[in-house]
Amino acid sequence: MTFADVLSLFTALDAFAVGLLIVAWIGIGVVIENAPAHRASVSVLMKAYRRDWMHAFVTRSPRIFDAQILGNLRQGTAFFASACMIAMGGGLALIGNTDRLLGVAEDLAIERAPAVVWEVKILLILLFIANAFLKFVWAHRLFGYCSVVMAAVPNDETDPSAYPRAAKAAEINITAATGYNRGLRSIYFGLGSALWLIGAPALILATLLTLGVIWRREFASRSRSVLLMPDTETVTQK
Repeated sequence: MTFADVLSLFTALDAFAVGLLIVAWIGIGVVIENAPAHRASVSVLMKAYRRDWMHAFVTRSPRIFDAQILGNLRQGTAFFASACMIAMGGGLALIGNTDRLLGVAEDLAIERAPAVVWEVKILLILLFIANAFLKFVWAHRLFGYCSVVMAAVPNDETDPSAYPRAAKAAEINITAATGYNRGLRSIYFGLGSALWLIGAPALILATLLTLGVIWRREFASRSRSVLLMPDTETVTQK
């Protein structure tokens, strides 16, 4: 079966649904990472706190607290990277045994289609998971670089290299966090793309729902409101 034959098995609505998914995935990432100052996202707001963290790190003694924070960040990336590897293994195994998937589709009264259609749909999910895996692995490595640079920061604010090195550590930390957030978004949209197994309308709905959830968390969440509060204001539970 040629590539053209495979494409002929999908409808224009399928193409629109997949296109919408890709555009939403890339678009929301661009909006989040390049949000204007008057409408900053949570990710952008956290950059300032990461820089403040490294600035305060110079005079903090002992630095066990900072090491624990960085260790927790690395554990988070390692956990998601491991989960992505397991998911990729399961997806590849499913592609190798589509008969079981065809049986599930029949039980759920989903429209019957050749095995290659299901393989392509699963492959789309795996592409998102693979991208997330690569982002998490790189973020894990960057957090490791950050820990080395932090260890090289003198614990003396009068040292001329103290604050410049702390600033370097902050930027590496921010880059690592950006990769981590990109990995999470890939997982979100990868989960949404799983609904393509049901059909193109389900994929469109899942894409819009995923887009809405990510937008709300970045631009309309309670955590964003707290980050925007002046440091002199008392945070109260509502």
